[in-house]
Amino acid sequence: MFKLIHSGISYLVVLLVLFTLVNALVKLKSRSSYKINDYYIALTATFFVKIQLILGVFSYYFSTYYQTLREVGFKVVMKDSTLRLYIMEHPLMMLIAITLIIIGFYKHKKQQDCSVKFKTLAWYFGIAFVLILSRIPWDQWFKA
Repeated sequence: MFKLIHSGISYLVVLLVLFTLVNALVKLKSRSSYKINDYYIALTATFFVKIQLILGVFSYYFSTYYQTLREVGFKVVMKDSTLRLYIMEHPLMMLIAITLIIIGFYKHKKQQDCSVKFKTLAWYFGIAFVLILSRIPWDQWFKA
């Protein structure tokens, strides 16, 4: 059940992170002032990323991949690219991306200048977005 919800929300999370990134870049380029809507866009993305993290941890713990890791060991997992993606690379990269998003959100809140706020969001969410895209299990992404 956790895997199904985690997989379903992943589409929303990717779109929200992308939307926050694009919003920050557009506002930075146009030198717009920071408004409450910009805060709520970043807050919503950060909230859903945190929910995704919780679902991902439960999904990971109850998955067959975690059982495989416990049964065959770390050395066997690291030699198999599919197992390595699901057991090591995906969780680690997503954890780093989520950490960057959370740090970026809280750092941008402390800034006073509008352009610095947008620049902070753009950098942190941009790097996180690249990391997310790099470790999405694309073979499972569009399966029904």
